[in-house]
Amino acid sequence: MHPRWPPASRMGMDPVKSILVVDDDSMVARLLEEILRSEGHRVTTALNGVEALAVLADQAFDLLLVDIRIPELDGPALYRELERRSLAPARRVMFMTGGAVGPETAEFLSTVRTPLLRKPFEVEAFRATVHRFFLATDLREAAERHQPPMERTRLGLAPHFPHGEARP
Repeated sequence: MHPRWPPASRMGMDPVKSILVVDDDSMVARLLEEILRSEGHRVTTALNGVEALAVLADQAFDLLLVDIRIPELDGPALYRELERRSLAPARRVMFMTGGAVGPETAEFLSTVRTPLLRKPFEVEAFRATVHRFFLATDLREAAERHQPPMERTRLGLAPHFPHGEARP
């Protein structure tokens, strides 16, 4: 644990989760890893989408923090590949971006309805966003366990996140 990222109180926080950070900026990946580990989470990193797919072939994760602009297989292409293979991992993606997104990426983000975290971010805001993501995921999965598939669709239990803000 890094001394500049003291752990938030575990009381009322999420149980330990497994998180994959996909970012080609090794400094950002290390920073996110330090923050998440200080919360007690298990963290794995990948530098690009191809490396992330290789890691995902052997391990499941509770959250995939994916930079939109990564080499070899960018964030949207990685998401589409995850969706093609199985819906479950794609539903656990939170995108990150350090810059403006173009119209094509903005349309993609509004279509897939995944959370977007804008860099740079404050550590506490990042922690809160990750916490909200896990709360929303847990609620959605609990509702799905108790509703027939057609009822879930009718009730609109698929989450919707407005474009351009850090969302759960």
